[in-house]
Amino acid sequence: MAELRTIKIDGNEIEVDPNLTLIQACEQAGVEIPRFCYHERLSIAGNCRMCLVEVVGGPPKPAASCAMQVKDLRPGPEGAPPEVRTNSPMVKKAREGVMEFLLINHPLDCPICDQGGECDLQDQAMAYGVDFSRYREPKRASEELNLGPLVETHMTRCISCTRCVRFTTEVAGITQMGQTGRGEDSEITSYLNETLASNLQGNIIDLCPVGALVSKPYSFTARPWELTKTETIDVMDALCSTIRVDTKGREVMRILPRNHDGVNEEWISDKTRFVWDGLRRQRLDKPYIRENGKLRPATWPEALTAAARAMHGKKIAGLVGDLAPVEAAFSLKKLIEGMDGHVECRTDGARLPAGNRSAYVGTARIEDIDTAAMIQLIGTNPREEAPVLNARIRKAWAHGAQIGLVGEAVDLTYDYAHVGNDRAALESLSLREISDETREKSSIVIVGQGAIREADGEAVLAHAMKLAQNSNSKLLILHSAASRVGAMDVGAVTEGGLPAAIDGAEVIYNLGADEVEIADGAFVIYQGSHGDRGAHRADIILPAACYTEENGLFVNTEGRPQLAMRANFAPGEAKENWAILRALSAELGQQLPWDSLAQLRRALIEAVPHLARIDVVPENEWQPVAVADLGKASFAYPVKDFYLTNPIARSSPLMAELSRMAAARHAPAIAAE
Repeated sequence: MAELRTIKIDGNEIEVDPNLTLIQACEQAGVEIPRFCYHERLSIAGNCRMCLVEVVGGPPKPAASCAMQVKDLRPGPEGAPPEVRTNSPMVKKAREGVMEFLLINHPLDCPICDQGGECDLQDQAMAYGVDFSRYREPKRASEELNLGPLVETHMTRCISCTRCVRFTTEVAGITQMGQTGRGEDSEITSYLNETLASNLQGNIIDLCPVGALVSKPYSFTARPWELTKTETIDVMDALCSTIRVDTKGREVMRILPRNHDGVNEEWISDKTRFVWDGLRRQRLDKPYIRENGKLRPATWPEALTAAARAMHGKKIAGLVGDLAPVEAAFSLKKLIEGMDGHVECRTDGARLPAGNRSAYVGTARIEDIDTAAMIQLIGTNPREEAPVLNARIRKAWAHGAQIGLVGEAVDLTYDYAHVGNDRAALESLSLREISDETREKSSIVIVGQGAIREADGEAVLAHAMKLAQNSNSKLLILHSAASRVGAMDVGAVTEGGLPAAIDGAEVIYNLGADEVEIADGAFVIYQGSHGDRGAHRADIILPAACYTEENGLFVNTEGRPQLAMRANFAPGEAKENWAILRALSAELGQQLPWDSLAQLRRALIEAVPHLARIDVVPENEWQPVAVADLGKASFAYPVKDFYLTNPIARSSPLMAELSRMAAARHAPAIAAE
């Protein structure tokens, strides 16, 4: 780090890194500078000029604080610290002039604008605007863009801050957006009127400082002051991004990202942001019992009695689904194992070794990617499995990191060395001689679920761990299910995996495992939130809350425990997952020893102490898996359709439309006859 330099901001002396820009130095001094184009996570454009400040002793004009660094300041007379003023008459007059120019062509449609109440332009106009305009010419108008079903455009409101262009180019890694024309004719547009082909595109809605880019599904449905805001986490992928769920009455109206530098920075994927319309469709809102081949509605006492009767004295297996909170997985394990049954959370067949946290979580933190000089991907397509994590890898690549891929060659939005697509490529990589110079560099090996689902999955994991050990790299296991790490932590596993768990089972208790095909013969009790594959196969359905409707604990792919908070209530007679299992245990005569979520969590933390440390990534002791012979299979990716990976997403009409559009984009072009 460079030696700190003393500067004076509004009369107060402060020591700052000379590489900081003036806008960052002012923030450290507690002075807020207005801005439209500047954003901490994007490159500097310096084109809105709202962040003007006065540099004492500098040129007799204001300077753009986002484009000038502290080290560019000259010292004052007799070596006095350079001085910056943010509230002088010169600064106020300059900012008022900039605001007047910005409002010259801006339409006066705040009352019908979705950005109203959350608009940077409104806020700054309150401070620097005037109540009249000297401009008498007609206002300029622009054509709206068709960016797809997610982002609605009102380009007449655009102030050309270029945040959307910089985000799509630098973070999302697509090149569809840009600025054309000069002067008054300049406009933000998409090249050849293309829709945006990125699963991170919704972030430009948050980035837009005016109402030019707004959420199409949310438009004209609510005002921000009508909404109840709940800070929680997302479960659409195993990254478990931090989010804010906004509700109106009982319904979720929108989902926004929260800043968390250790997990998702301030981005979320489009599935996370827009899946909320699936929360209210195809919901299970009352218990059902199958009679004569048909499901009929039932009461809770009736359904629980029927389930207990079916389970009594039978060989039982429990399956933990991809969206189940840790408390539900722990309750199911205690209940089923108390009846001499088996529980399994690795429903996709992943060969993850139980009890070895360094093998099913790894030793790396997500933020280690930022400083990595080398990243080796094994059997993973992070662009589909965890788009926000992929953006982080792209950021590391932009800063000079080398990326390698073992697996099918796909577009990851950055360049990489394609090592191969079969087990031989991995074996040669793990046996390669690593130079001391390479070992000294910070590097990460990221292993996807597609790499460890085959019969030789444990051997693949062993070779990946050997590669990490040989190259002195950290290891990150990238999961595709939000519940997996938490369920592994509480030991919801059976030796031999899924086949061993359900082998000979007469009754299968399915806790939201909708990605599993259950063969005919077994009696199935399904506990879940949506009428999806699991409910179709069920003999008894117990309706449960989904992730926005109950308090729950989830452990993300790096092993960080996080709390999901209830934002709204489950529909109809649906209950919380842990409460259903507690009620059923009483009916079975195997009563679980807790009557509240607090008591359940005390028992959970007693069994797994690190779950008490919320938002802390525990360090895992390195335990290499014994190296075995690899098979001949090639690497397949676990996510076939990004938009339809779970019951909530499959219930969303918007996700179905995005899935169709993605399939059309990837379909081979047909030549004109």
